Amino acid sequence: MPRVFLIVLDSFGCGEMPDSAKFNDINVNTLKSVSCQKEFIAPNLRKLGIFNLDGLGFETKEKNVLGSYAKLRELSMGKDTTIGHWEMAGIVSSQPFPTYPKGFPDYIIKELEAQLGRKIICNKPYSGTQVINDYGDEHVKTGALIVYTSADSVLQIAAHEDVVPLKVLYKYCEIVRRVMTGKDAVGRIIARPFVGENGHYTRTPNRHDFSLLPTKQTMLNILQESGYDVIAVGKISDIFAKSGIDVSYTTKSNNEGMSKALELQNRDFNGICFVNLVDGDMVYGHRRDAHGYAQMITDFDIQLGEFLKNMKKEDVLMITADHGCDPLYTASTDHTREYVPLLIVGNMIKKMNNLGVIDGLDCISATILDLFKTEERTSGESLLDRVIKK
Repeated sequence: MPRVFLIVLDSFGCGEMPDSAKFNDINVNTLKSVSCQKEFIAPNLRKLGIFNLDGLGFETKEKNVLGSYAKLRELSMGKDTTIGHWEMAGIVSSQPFPTYPKGFPDYIIKELEAQLGRKIICNKPYSGTQVINDYGDEHVKTGALIVYTSADSVLQIAAHEDVVPLKVLYKYCEIVRRVMTGKDAVGRIIARPFVGENGHYTRTPNRHDFSLLPTKQTMLNILQESGYDVIAVGKISDIFAKSGIDVSYTTKSNNEGMSKALELQNRDFNGICFVNLVDGDMVYGHRRDAHGYAQMITDFDIQLGEFLKNMKKEDVLMITADHGCDPLYTASTDHTREYVPLLIVGNMIKKMNNLGVIDGLDCISATILDLFKTEERTSGESLLDRVIKK
């Protein structure tokens, strides 16, 4: 019986889509921006076809790709983590989640202050690292919560761990999640704890996302109800509001996430291990740190090499992304609307197999459900007949 490891390199997009300009993203390409850095060394991603994707124009293409590869066009109306993951699990969002480019309206702020019993400060779109430097002192002095947003559909709450203990901050986020419904149902409420002192505040790895409950059944629900194991690593459980997930392992870094995936390779399970590696987005992409992003991919590639060696006979590995976050793009510090790669490898997977450009990240869920022969299906084109050796 096959096992599927689906690894999401969060924000590792691969080029501007036809509608990127509508999302205020022009000439964006996370893969190209990262791969041109001196820190970037990724022989294993190369062997899986990352430089062979259509339309990227890399001169040094791999001549012996170990599996199948494609470039995926997102169909959902957004460039958000939740929307991207939902689409790969079978939900195409035709309507974007609400965003607040001028901050949240007064009626929301007043309701949140009443529910939380604390004053709210900031209430603007802001860089997460800058906002704690600009508002950290006031927060520490008064206890007021730093609430901010971005170009994405998020409400973020920053609080010093010595002022608002983590359990309390998470409880506040649960309350805010219940408030932000209907037309104000943002994709995610995000706890953003930080530590430090004046001028030296830093965010901690204790971020926690509180996402909307998926609007319909996903691949995860179908697999679970069909008797297969559904294992989540990283923030997958947060993104799907725990729906359809049997076991979840939280992680604080890509290294920890891949270490857990390597550990799970040696465990007996029958189903899917769904992994999110968030550092490209949270640590490097939004901070526009191309050198750090490149080093992160290099570190991932080393662990990927170990993972490939440890794959069992019927294991299938899929590597993809949920959106872009081009670290050389200077127009904003937000996600970028981009194609994403899909790299598939395993003993049963065809080699040197270019699938071209495919519409919809939901081809991932359709292919996985087809592989497991479930009765129920999600949207999307199954690639199974095109990738499985005959």
